[in-house]
Amino acid sequence: MRRLAPLLALLLLLAGCTTPPPGPSHPVAPDPKPTPRWQPRPGVAWQWQLSGRLDPAVDVPVYDIDGFDHPAATVADLHRRGRKVICYLSTGAWEDFRPDAARFPGSVLGKGNGWQGERWLDIRRTDLLAPLMAARLDMCRAKGFDAVEPDNMDGYRNPTGFPLTAADQLRYNRLIARLAHDRGLAVGLKNDLDQIPALLPDFDFAVNEQCAQYEECERLTPFVKAGKPVFHVEYEREPAEFCPGSRALGLSSMRKTYALDAWRRAC
Repeated sequence: MRRLAPLLALLLLLAGCTTPPPGPSHPVAPDPKPTPRWQPRPGVAWQWQLSGRLDPAVDVPVYDIDGFDHPAATVADLHRRGRKVICYLSTGAWEDFRPDAARFPGSVLGKGNGWQGERWLDIRRTDLLAPLMAARLDMCRAKGFDAVEPDNMDGYRNPTGFPLTAADQLRYNRLIARLAHDRGLAVGLKNDLDQIPALLPDFDFAVNEQCAQYEECERLTPFVKAGKPVFHVEYEREPAEFCPGSRALGLSSMRKTYALDAWRRAC
């Protein structure tokens, strides 16, 4: 194989030279008959668990769990317990530990986002990313999830390695919302506070980390006023510090550990 290395290098160089510029996404077929999607209401309690053995017995109406890590049987079990279930996905960053990681071309992988094995995506390349994200959302739908939490949706405000703009982020976030809705899934806006006024019509709920710590919770109130919940966590503040403000604003708040295991302390 080593004797083929120069030829392979030349072929890769030529392929890089002919890569098309960023452009609109390729069409991705929606569900021809999507079921009416879940419409959660403000104030609903929730559990967010992305690590450790899943505890299905927390008495709350909404669970948010990792879409790759759990089979359809887990979602069905939570449904039997009366829960709605949100599918956590990273849509703005690449993760080297996911089963579809090899399908992402190197040209869309940017700088690390601070988590081991993760790199920001070039969200301008919707021609490449839309089919990959559609396949992930198809997985969520096939497993029976009710909604999706797309993470890392504010790359334009971070050092991604790409010259991303606010307009790029709006275009990409709306693409993800449309792909989710086409599949009958509700969809949440993760963080990205600056773009709430523009994206509020496109999203069914918000997911926020540490708005109390950074004194930003009031910026999330457009969701509540529109009849859409804000699922909110704090990691470093005690509930007594943030829960009174959360209740006043109508947020669905709790304290979690950074590991996002089963432990929770709700307002």
